[in-house]
Amino acid sequence: MGPLETPDERTRQAMQWVLLATLPGIAMLLWLSGWAILINLLLAGASALAAEALALGLRRRPLRPALMDGSALVSAALLAIALPPYCPWWLTVTAAASALLLGKHLYGGVGKNPFNPAMLGYALVLVSFPGAMTHWSVNHGLDLLGSLQTVFGLHLDGQPDAWVQATALDTLHINKSLTLDELFTGNPAFGHFGGKGSEWVNLAFLAGGAFLLRQKVFSWHAPVGMLGSLFILSLLFWNGSGSDSHGSPLFHLLTGATMLGAFFIVTEPVSGARSPRARLLFGVGVGTLTYVIRTWGGYPDGVAFAVLLMNLAVPSLERLAASSVEEPTT
Repeated sequence: MGPLETPDERTRQAMQWVLLATLPGIAMLLWLSGWAILINLLLAGASALAAEALALGLRRRPLRPALMDGSALVSAALLAIALPPYCPWWLTVTAAASALLLGKHLYGGVGKNPFNPAMLGYALVLVSFPGAMTHWSVNHGLDLLGSLQTVFGLHLDGQPDAWVQATALDTLHINKSLTLDELFTGNPAFGHFGGKGSEWVNLAFLAGGAFLLRQKVFSWHAPVGMLGSLFILSLLFWNGSGSDSHGSPLFHLLTGATMLGAFFIVTEPVSGARSPRARLLFGVGVGTLTYVIRTWGGYPDGVAFAVLLMNLAVPSLERLAASSVEEPTT
């Protein structure tokens, strides 16, 4: 950072790095799901910018500086990546608008939001429209026109069932009789070590996260805390390949939104912790809650709820971290 660089310029530069770092994961999603991810990105981006402009106009704040800082586009991109491919257009629009209006401007705008906006938008539509949020496409060859018809509900007979399947986390969550070996061998949702396809998506986001660490966009504390606690808990409760197994550490690291959460969600600077120790504790909390929700909760992937719950704990984490470094009085 140059000595003459303003805070707004630093924010804009960081948002640009984050958007750039999502490209490997987006490319992998494009390869796996076709045009759906690009449609989601465009819908979410347009909705987020429109909601941002509406909120700023109602608050009588200047539009250009806020629209140009990139924070709205980052929230929209992360939200679009997290949503199911080929979900209805209104779901993406609702999630993006809610993220900006309820997750950001309700609390005063950029720099004041206590919750991660993207995860708030995601959680809202997950709770409100659980049926639509469980339709994960397995289609690989749909053309652009067919993709648009599916997203905007133009098929007369609705979305074909062959395009939809449960995720690996969802299948493992409800499994009662099949061993892990049988699931990996016979269930199309499972790949080599984790969810089919999601293994490569997670590795792509890991690469993007490593790039952000190299650029010093954030520190290592929160990602290491989340991945470390998730690894340790899944190792402790992993009981092999039996039908009651909760999955191996590698399965949990390479399935669902693990790497997206570790490098793009828990590192959000406003709603997350600020001191290094508090960031580490924040990441540990997110990883722990993610495993608990995945294993014993009502949702197959708990990253969004884990982040929102830990957002509430940030003030306590900061006090705990500060008290741990205070020198004893004599």
